[in-house]
Amino acid sequence: MPIYLGGVNPLYGYSQLLHGAVGNKLALTETFVIFAPLLLCGIAVALAFTCKFWNIGAEGQLYSGGLIGSLFAVYATSIPSVIAIPVMMILGFLGGAAWAAWPAILKVKLKVDEVVTTLLGNWVMTYAVATILFGPWKNPVTGWPESPVISETTDYPILVAGSRFHLGIIIAMLVALAFYVIIRKTKWGFELLGIGGNQTASYAAGINVSRQIILAAIVSGGIAGLAGVGQVAGIEFHMKTDLSPGFGYTGVVIAMVGALSPIGVVLASFLMAVIVQGTQAMHRATGVPWALAETIQGIILLCLLVGLFFTKYRVRLRMR
Repeated sequence: MPIYLGGVNPLYGYSQLLHGAVGNKLALTETFVIFAPLLLCGIAVALAFTCKFWNIGAEGQLYSGGLIGSLFAVYATSIPSVIAIPVMMILGFLGGAAWAAWPAILKVKLKVDEVVTTLLGNWVMTYAVATILFGPWKNPVTGWPESPVISETTDYPILVAGSRFHLGIIIAMLVALAFYVIIRKTKWGFELLGIGGNQTASYAAGINVSRQIILAAIVSGGIAGLAGVGQVAGIEFHMKTDLSPGFGYTGVVIAMVGALSPIGVVLASFLMAVIVQGTQAMHRATGVPWALAETIQGIILLCLLVGLFFTKYRVRLRMR
């Protein structure tokens, strides 16, 4: 409807969307560049949601991981890549994990609603990053709020010549594989599913529910932190106030559309990446606002929620 009202043939508009996302090598690799942080944020949210820890803070955890990773990467000039890149990833993971740990502890110890704490934590972290980038790390030459360029030894290698297809995309896929193994093949995954299904029964079965929720939150935040590291080391090469256009929030949509399943999250992440990348191409070709991507994502989530409602409840009309 927005395309039609804009005076553009919808068939032409959506054909441009698909071509801009998967129509050639460059388009496909750019779609994968967007796919990587979306996949990591989707996995982060899905892992937390599995045990009913409602982590809405992947955006802040992404920024926390990117910031902590950058603090190391900027000054790692004399460290070889084989050491610098893993260390940067570990620090980014710990940065995101730390930012997810305190809402989990508040939930378990004080029964504080994690939706509120994780959501507000996004703003606290983004403003903290802005304070640093407008302050001690402000570019003295341009006056732009960005960190110094990170060391070349911490740059993610480019894996496809002539593109931006970098190591972080493979890392995201490996994390997705690990998520599948955890949920489907391990005792911890079984316990998380049990907690999500019935906490009372999990307590009765001897599962330490509080500890598992905190651990799930920590791992969830760490995975989102890796998304921040990937943006810094694979795309931007310095910390920025606009490091993410909302990948963490889209991760919530991805987790829901993917039904919290590993395969579903991967497919939903690729779908969202196609929409984001494709609408940019459609905007260039037709003038339709690129914000249409968010409209499409919202419609997908709304349809999903309506479908879930009608599968869970039987609606009957009653005559008075």
